[in-house]
Amino acid sequence: MFDFRDYGNGIIAFDAGYVRPLLASIHLLTENGRAAFIDTGTNDSLPNALAALKKLGLGVDAVDYVILTHIHLDHAGGAGAMMQAFPQAKLVIHPRGARHMAEPAKLVAGVSVVYGSEYVQRVYGEILPVPPERIISVVEGQTISLAGRNLICLDTPGHARHHICIVDEKTGGIFTGDMFGLSYRELDVEGRQFVFPTTTPSQFEPEAMRESIDRLLALKPTAMYLTHYGQLYDVAMQGVNLRRRLDAVVKLALAECNSGASRHVQLKAAMFQYLIKELREHGCTLPEQTLLDNWETDIELDTQGLDIWLDSL
Repeated sequence: MFDFRDYGNGIIAFDAGYVRPLLASIHLLTENGRAAFIDTGTNDSLPNALAALKKLGLGVDAVDYVILTHIHLDHAGGAGAMMQAFPQAKLVIHPRGARHMAEPAKLVAGVSVVYGSEYVQRVYGEILPVPPERIISVVEGQTISLAGRNLICLDTPGHARHHICIVDEKTGGIFTGDMFGLSYRELDVEGRQFVFPTTTPSQFEPEAMRESIDRLLALKPTAMYLTHYGQLYDVAMQGVNLRRRLDAVVKLALAECNSGASRHVQLKAAMFQYLIKELREHGCTLPEQTLLDNWETDIELDTQGLDIWLDSL
């Protein structure tokens, strides 16, 4: 599926083609004929990236940057392929992630522990290395200029310690990766959006996530641009919902802290029940089985992340 959303001001979102339609987007930012991609999907996302450039009348030499919010493979798996396709581009990334993009073997091994090696090979394929000289490791507050359009990189831990968010100075929007949760378009009800936190393994830290969310909200952004999926508006209200739901899932985890061998199963069931309750209160009428099918992987990974966090206490 090639879902293409033009939000104006040179901000585009299109479907990464990852697992199912409208699960993961890639953002394309353009200014005066120059382009930057924010997150990359997987190797399979490259044809959609090329199609997005073509739709805008741009060639591969117009791409100045490929920016990764973090190195989880649904966001970064296609980085090596994109860098090969875009010869002028630099890869922009948190310093903690830079070495994994240059030498991805340890990253792939770590992901294989979570998903299984067969799944990783089937879904992500070969993770291609990026030459170190083409990598820019950005520190807190560092500005990247896209044809004079300032993109300010913020160090935002909580979902992962190698996570950055990118403030677009021109519009006041923020590209949030996974820091501001998930908001799938199938769940929109009469124009109202639904957002839910993502606590996936292995570096979920609730206090750091709260602080990062509050920091983003303090900037009073005009919109958040989520990898999962696209533009989120009514930011202040969604921030309240996101914080409340984050606190709720942490409370669910703490309630199962001493459940022993059954903890994961019980916590996952509690997470599903809470998600369904919140969706029904939101007004979503999709069949429960459809919701469970769409959220199965998210809730499983969220539960794993909460499990790892509980083990660290």
